[in-house]
Amino acid sequence: MPEFARNMDQDAAAPFCTTTNTSYYHSLIDWGDANDPLRKLLSPSLPAAGGKGIWGASDEEAEYLAQGYRHKFRTSAFLMLPETEAEEGVSPALEYVAAHPEIRQVILAGGDCFSLPTPKLRKLIQSLRAIPHVGIIRLSTRMPVMEPMRITDDLGLLRLIREFSTPSKPLYLMAHIHHPREMTEQAIRAFRSLGDAGAVIVNRTPILGGINDAPELLGELLERLELAGVTPYYFFVDRPREESGEFAVSLSRAYRLVEEAKLTTAGLGRRARLAVNHDAGFIEVLAVEGGKAYLKFHASPDDDAGKFITADCPDDALWLTDLPGSESRIGSLTIDWTDSEDYGLRTSYVKRPYQIGD
Repeated sequence: MPEFARNMDQDAAAPFCTTTNTSYYHSLIDWGDANDPLRKLLSPSLPAAGGKGIWGASDEEAEYLAQGYRHKFRTSAFLMLPETEAEEGVSPALEYVAAHPEIRQVILAGGDCFSLPTPKLRKLIQSLRAIPHVGIIRLSTRMPVMEPMRITDDLGLLRLIREFSTPSKPLYLMAHIHHPREMTEQAIRAFRSLGDAGAVIVNRTPILGGINDAPELLGELLERLELAGVTPYYFFVDRPREESGEFAVSLSRAYRLVEEAKLTTAGLGRRARLAVNHDAGFIEVLAVEGGKAYLKFHASPDDDAGKFITADCPDDALWLTDLPGSESRIGSLTIDWTDSEDYGLRTSYVKRPYQIGD
């Protein structure tokens, strides 16, 4: 076993993951209002509830290799954070990444990175930094808005960010902020502390019915993100599920909401994209106009990018499987989005003589 992996599995005295104290977040909720959007965000049907997980962007059902890791895209690997210390720890994941020099980015997902005790997070990042070809490490979190004191009061955590986020090898913080009311003064201080320590901070937001599906709310969120120094990365539409059906928003409506929200801001918030993170790849919704959806692949398991798709898109289509006939055209190929095995792309995707970086 490599030295970095052996060191990672030592020091089992502390639990690998802690439970988030949500008393701060609860104080932001109007408990007399059953429709309070922050109250709805604590719904058990939303994986992001209570800071115990990250809204999955359709990745939570994916199969992971061996001990909690997945090599979905050629240059990126996902490392799942276990709720408790697994018997094998994360050594298999670290060994896999070390053995694949094409992996230049590791995304820590599946749970809130800042729920880990700081010493455990330090060991994990230190182990990844010991792998020369890993340049970017991405940390997923809702902690700055769920429990900002976890950030501002932990000088050890800020030292960790300052030590391991360098100009040549940055730490990217993938924030998950769903509503402008989450951007309180305390949350803004937490983000500024992380930025001052050297983290590159971007945000992704799901479009959720009854929570943030209004252009003025999304526009206000864009403004507050910019003022806090957080780059609005993308909005996304998640695969609808029976247990979370009340939050579903159609593709066409989500597109209109995002575009109208952009019109309310004069700043760099207009850079934000609308995306679908399908098992076939990361797909941008370029436009939904005249009953057609115009889509572009930014990444896929086959390392193709820049693929352009035009598909019929009814107003009530919630997901790619709702497109008429569940088929789309890529060049001369017919793609079946409903194939539960591989969504029709794993075996039939072909490369073109150009690529657009994601």
